[in-house]
Amino acid sequence: MVKAVFAGSFDPPTNGHLDIIERSSKLFDSIDVVVSVNPEKKYLFTDEERFEMLKELVSKYKNVSVHLYKGLIVNYARQSGAKVLLRGVRSTNDFAYEFELASMNQNLNPGIETVFLQSKEKYAIVKSSSIKQLAQFGGDISRMVPDIVAKALLAKYADSEQEN
Repeated sequence: MVKAVFAGSFDPPTNGHLDIIERSSKLFDSIDVVVSVNPEKKYLFTDEERFEMLKELVSKYKNVSVHLYKGLIVNYARQSGAKVLLRGVRSTNDFAYEFELASMNQNLNPGIETVFLQSKEKYAIVKSSSIKQLAQFGGDISRMVPDIVAKALLAKYADSEQEN
């Protein structure tokens, strides 16, 4: 049985993330989607909000579960018995970054392999930071994120407008 880990900040979860999850759910026996918790990073959504959104979004996949984790993802993989780290790659810039990360993870834990899944062309420009910026200024994000994420983004920015 091959268990894989797909980790990220998922702030917010995008259709690109969901595509990687769906495609990888057909390749591996079990997938842990791990919402990374980095106290040094400023997120729009709380850890729990990101966790809950993803849990709802992947509920239709029997072999996919969602977890919160604070720490090195190779340590999570070791603790959970996973042998594969999944990474989505949109562009050559992504690949350069992900290649370095995979090399570092390989040094930290030689028993872990990184598998890169190329994003579908229609998701190549879907980036969480761009989606947040579009949503903040009222842009159409309907093709980039699921409905529950679009509604959550609109609510976040409506709340911040009321605070100002």
